[in-house]
Amino acid sequence: MLEKVDLTKRMSKEEYQAKMEGLEAKLGELQRKCKSLDIPIMIAFEGYPAAGKGAQMAALIRALDPRGFEVHAVKKETEEERMHPFMWRFWTKMPAKGRIALYDTSWYRKVLTEQHEKRAYESILSFERQITDGGIVLVKLFLAIDQKEQKKRFKKLEENKESAWRVSDADRKHNENFTKYEKIYEEMLQKTDTDYAPWHIIESTDRRFATVKIYTIVINALAESIERATAPKSETTKHSLYIDDRDLRESILSKVDLSLSYTQKEYKEKLKKLQSKIQLLHGELYRKRIPVVLGFEGWDAGGKGGAIKRLTAKLDPRGYMVIPTASPNDWENAHHYLWRFWKDMPKAGHFSIFDRTWYGRVMVERIEGFCTTEEWQRAYKEINDMERDLYDAGAIVLKFWMQIDKDEQERRFKARQENPEKQWKITDEDWRNREKWDQYEAVVNEMLIRTSTPYAPWIVVESNDKYYARIKVLKTVIQAIEERL
Repeated sequence: MLEKVDLTKRMSKEEYQAKMEGLEAKLGELQRKCKSLDIPIMIAFEGYPAAGKGAQMAALIRALDPRGFEVHAVKKETEEERMHPFMWRFWTKMPAKGRIALYDTSWYRKVLTEQHEKRAYESILSFERQITDGGIVLVKLFLAIDQKEQKKRFKKLEENKESAWRVSDADRKHNENFTKYEKIYEEMLQKTDTDYAPWHIIESTDRRFATVKIYTIVINALAESIERATAPKSETTKHSLYIDDRDLRESILSKVDLSLSYTQKEYKEKLKKLQSKIQLLHGELYRKRIPVVLGFEGWDAGGKGGAIKRLTAKLDPRGYMVIPTASPNDWENAHHYLWRFWKDMPKAGHFSIFDRTWYGRVMVERIEGFCTTEEWQRAYKEINDMERDLYDAGAIVLKFWMQIDKDEQERRFKARQENPEKQWKITDEDWRNREKWDQYEAVVNEMLIRTSTPYAPWIVVESNDKYYARIKVLKTVIQAIEERL
């Protein structure tokens, strides 16, 4: 891509001034329209050192309402960022609907300045696919100059004592080895230029030409997104309860043996030993900086809370966090649906325990029509990719489905209603959901099949007997930790 770029392009001052007046007004207008339509925008600036990323970003935001954008200067990872999967810091810097986020260098730093491997590119491609499918407008700009121009700009900076500090030894090395770095950039551009997130090469020898081109690209991207947002919805975006059963050869849930149980004596003996064991293992995880992600799903009254309570009873409270997942609030709805889960992922050596999870996308949101058919169908891959990123970052990832039968659920509902201390646990919505038991059972079976992987398995927990369920959860977590250690 880079070898075809004509870096001799120039624009006169008069032509530049004539174009910019209209471009700035147009960009400001489109920003307001995107805000009114809740369209989020991400603009990533990459390119050669001294190509003018900072100057071009400053020129672009000159036309924007400062209340509607934020700028992220992406440098070396902080200690906190190093203790999370590398995409975590970008998920947490994602703009809300109607806002613009600009990145002075971006997630591509991972493959440009560090040892990189195939999985880093796969994570980047997955990230860009997910956010663009989720409605974010992503504009990727690569500012290109040649070796001679770069050297001239470095020299000019060094001649001024107030700007000399901006030229580092790494910059000088970059210029000396320009051809080597050009190959690295070319590889990045080739591997990550996609139809949903294309690269735009900016000829940056002449800064006026580069500014006009960047404005034009961003304006066109925003205008296209506004057209899509205001176009009539196609049939494929309508809500649907259709269940694809092509690979549902058999029902996983129907084969669960719910008669498994422990006596109270057996339970207490096992619980004490297992809690002591996980207490010791928690310390080992912290010392070896291994994060743990546990997700709990299941039928209402299936025993999620009880299992989590016994799991955490002897853990150091500084080393774990339990995240109860309710319906998304307005701020969470203003972001990609995975954003609220990414921001709570654990740093190395800590636990994050989710009481209900990102799987709401393919269960309750699907059945209740809170997302479109297209959205829940693509969510299987999005979720698998997210869990793979966590695993690749060193995390233990386990997901528990707490399985009870319909009769046991009714018994527990009635017991809650009759107990003043537990009446808060039962709502009219819980009873309404029982009427959709068969629908939920079908989508859960599909979910288990499509998203149980070697790196993030589902564990179906026989939960008619609470004692048995709690012990199985503890045993499973302990076994996974011991295997990793």
